[in-house]
Amino acid sequence: MRRTKRSGSFLLCLAINLLLNAEWSIPAWILLLLHFLLDISIWWFVGGLLFWILCTASGMWLMGWAVRLGNSKDPPKENKNPYSAKNSDLKTKL
Repeated sequence: MRRTKRSGSFLLCLAINLLLNAEWSIPAWILLLLHFLLDISIWWFVGGLLFWILCTASGMWLMGWAVRLGNSKDPPKENKNPYSAKNSDLKTKL
């Protein structure tokens, strides 16, 4: 896969992920509705939104960490193929 020269911004990716996962903010919006109907504290709504943002950001961090682990180069392995052209013994016998 082709890599671009410009790396994606974390905040831009977070904003896109928040848009894609907007349904997970529904409990916070219910808490805002309860603030207006039952006069509960607005901090419950703020806490719900912060929890949603932190869960999304931690999921992004976890996926980025897993991708960085998977991008490590494998060390070169010894060629154990007896028919390989690298074996000079075969060339001298022919």
